[in-house]
This record gives sequence, structure tokens and C-alpha cells, in this order.
Amino acid sequence: MRVRSRRFAHAACRILLPRAQYGNAHCTARNDGPRKRRSPQSQTQLPPMANKATHDHTPDSSAPPKLAVSLYVVATPLGNLRDVTLRALEVLAAVDMVAAEDTRTSATFLGAHGIRTQLMAAHDHNEQAAAARIVELLASGRSVALISDAGTPAVSDPGARIVRAVHDAGFRVTPIPGPSAAIGALSVAGFEGPFEFHGFLPPKSAARRARLRQLKALPRTLVLYEAPHRIVELAHDLAAELEPARRIVVARELTKRFENVAPLTVAGLKDWLEHDPNRQRGEFVLVIEGARPDAEDNAEALRVLGLLLAELPVNAAARLAAAITGASKNAMYAHALAQKAASADRAQPT
Repeated sequence: MRVRSRRFAHAACRILLPRAQYGNAHCTARNDGPRKRRSPQSQTQLPPMANKATHDHTPDSSAPPKLAVSLYVVATPLGNLRDVTLRALEVLAAVDMVAAEDTRTSATFLGAHGIRTQLMAAHDHNEQAAAARIVELLASGRSVALISDAGTPAVSDPGARIVRAVHDAGFRVTPIPGPSAAIGALSVAGFEGPFEFHGFLPPKSAARRARLRQLKALPRTLVLYEAPHRIVELAHDLAAELEPARRIVVARELTKRFENVAPLTVAGLKDWLEHDPNRQRGEFVLVIEGARPDAEDNAEALRVLGLLLAELPVNAAARLAAAITGASKNAMYAHALAQKAASADRAQPT
């Protein structure tokens, strides 16, 4: 709004400025058209006291906050650069070093957000050496952030050995949560109840099928990762080991331009992939429905299995439980493994 009169301009100054400062303030107003940008020399200057009062409570955003000495495990976007938290950006700008799975990829990401923190490599092939260097940095009072190419580090990505080394050295490890392909896919799958994350299954078909046989009878939702060059092979193995009607949700290229979320069945997965070769590209998360309860997985079978496990190895207990109750041997074996793992957890000192 333009000031219409010199009298009104002086009245405004008298209202806006304290009486003690009004006499020292020089107010000017023009009524001859739109305001023009004036040079710094011609701009009205507030008295020093007024400037101080105006800026006393304004934080200095140019300097990142000082962080506590810690390894910060920072989640980064899966593909869309805007899927990063404000806290993650703050930490990445404030740490003394960023340990990255691929420094070139991470430099692009950090540069897009105006972050110029020094980078070091921390990947599968140098993780032990990287862990030692990170511990040295922490010991010298510096803070370090750990990031992967995409998503949350140390979850089917390098980083777990680094985190363990930092714990062992007695330093703090701080999670900075954010994007996760597994949780993102699970959220759009529509399966209720508990889930198990298994990451990448073995790369060879025989070992992969053996693993699927162990998982087949579990009633919990399964979350798997797979690479594009193995996705068709995995579809064949799933069809060979699981029930054809079992539901599966394929989440491909999450948050990226060609994102797909496809609800399918095990029997339909192979055809869906082969219908369009483009569907075989990108990074995959598979969310697989857990085994549905039936007559063979009953309380009596589990009771018998528990009694046998107290005296026999897992294989023998599962085989005898299946023979006694008529339950599936694979189902009994899966339950036996789960019971053994639970017993081991309870036996550990707290």
C-alpha cells in the first residue's frame, strides 16, 4: 500500500517507533507513483536499539547446530529427493563427515540440497576399514553420518558392521528415521498382522527354494527384496513352492517415475512380469501373504511338537510330530525353528 501523505507517514512513524526513538528516525514518503528500489545509502535506517530489538530472537540459520558426538544413521530418499526429513538434512549439514555407500550418488543428493559436508566411502568391500576410521573420528570428538544409496542404512544395505563396531567402541549411535522400501511396500499391501522381513533370498535357485520351503508354513506376512535380473527366476521358485492362490503384492520402483504397486497371486506373478518386459526393470519389494491356518496347524500338533523338541533335535521332532498328528512336515519344521529361536531368546540374560 502506498503512503498517501507526508502527514500520515509521520503519524505512522510516531505510532510504530517508541517515543525516545522517534526524534532520531528519519521518515520519508512519496506520493508520486509506485515505489522504486532505492540504493542502500538512501534507505531509511532504524536506530541501533530498534535493530537489536527486532533481531534478538531470530536464530542464525546460516550456521548448523552443533551436534553431539555420535554415529548418525540417516535414512535418505528411495528415489524422490523430496522424501527426506528436515531433521535428516539438518544432521547431514552439521556432521563432520558423511560415510556413504556410493560417494558419487550421495554427492548428487547432498548437492541438490546445498550440503557440502565431506564424504568418505563405506560399502560392502571396505566396511571393516571404514568402521575403524569412523571410530577414530568419533574418538577425536567428531560426528559422522552413515547413509546408503537409498532408504535406511544397515537394512539389506552396508552399515550393520559399522554400527556394531561403534557400539563395541562405546560410542553413541543415533537413528534418524525416514524412507524404507520394506515399510513403504508393506503399507500399501493391505495385509494385516505381524510380518517378517527377509531381504534378499539366496541368489541360487536350489538354495532359494530350500529357504522358501522353510518359510512356507509361517502365518506371518513375508517381505522380500529382489534385483531385476533375478525377479523372473524368483517368480518361478515362488510358483514351485507356494500355493498358487496365495496373495502377493509387487512394489516396483517405489517413489520413482515408473512406480508400480500390483496386487497379484503367486500363480499370476510370472505372467504379469512377462506381459511387459518393462515390468522386469527396477528394484522390487515383494509382500507375500502368510500361510492361512488350516486343520493341520492345530493346537494338538503344536503341543506334540513342543514335547518332542524338549528331547530331540529339530529335524527329528518335526518328522515325528508330523507322523503322529498328520500335520505337514514342512509346517512342523517351520514351527520347530520358531520355537527353538524363542527358547534361545528367553535363555539369554537380560
